[in-house]
Amino acid sequence: MYNQKINIMEEINLFKEQQIDLSRDTSALMTKVYSWMTLALGITGIVAFLVAMTPALVGTILQNRILFYGLIIAEFGCVIYLSARIHKMSFSTALLVFLAYSILNGFTLSVIFLGYTTTSLASTFFITAGTFGIMSLYGYTTNKDLSGIGQIAIMALVGLIIASIVNFFMPSSTLNLIISYAGVLIFIALTAYDTQKIKMMSYQVEAGSEAEKKVGIMGALTLYLDFINLFLFIIRIIGDRR
Repeated sequence: MYNQKINIMEEINLFKEQQIDLSRDTSALMTKVYSWMTLALGITGIVAFLVAMTPALVGTILQNRILFYGLIIAEFGCVIYLSARIHKMSFSTALLVFLAYSILNGFTLSVIFLGYTTTSLASTFFITAGTFGIMSLYGYTTNKDLSGIGQIAIMALVGLIIASIVNFFMPSSTLNLIISYAGVLIFIALTAYDTQKIKMMSYQVEAGSEAEKKVGIMGALTLYLDFINLFLFIIRIIGDRR
């Protein structure tokens, strides 16, 4: 009986050590995810600001529909290419595509500097950062399975896209407001869900491996998109237009 207790205690201690190592590995991956996401957001913000401060360049983007839609198509291309080829490309290539996407996004988002006041943009950014941080922390720390909420949010996102297309061809201020509030709720839910999903993915890759680095890039891209979309929907609600 005594020996059995000793064996049980040894197994418990081993389990605790494994859990500590696993926690450290997960924390390391999440640090990489947030670091790459922050870098990409910084690049996007700087590019958007510089383009907005260059009248000739932003004028060209706004007046040349082929160029504007070309930038949007290039953005979609980067996301699709990265998502589809991440397992086959090297980490350096994946990082390059991700950073290229953040630069392209800076060009297209430069127009918001013309549509909203600087004070409004700054306050919205801090509101978005706070909301994102709280929900991402919740997704990382909660023991509740958020997959059900994530699936609902994804289905709602599809409906949101359809509603946005309808509103584009048949503009309605009421529908626009509904879309904005719905967008905020959807991306709040997705932030928590995606964070938990990235955490779960960290258990499936070896610490320090090429696969872990790639998971870090894809995780950064996912949370980057959540942050940007949350920001855009919030500013549509509370932003002060010029």
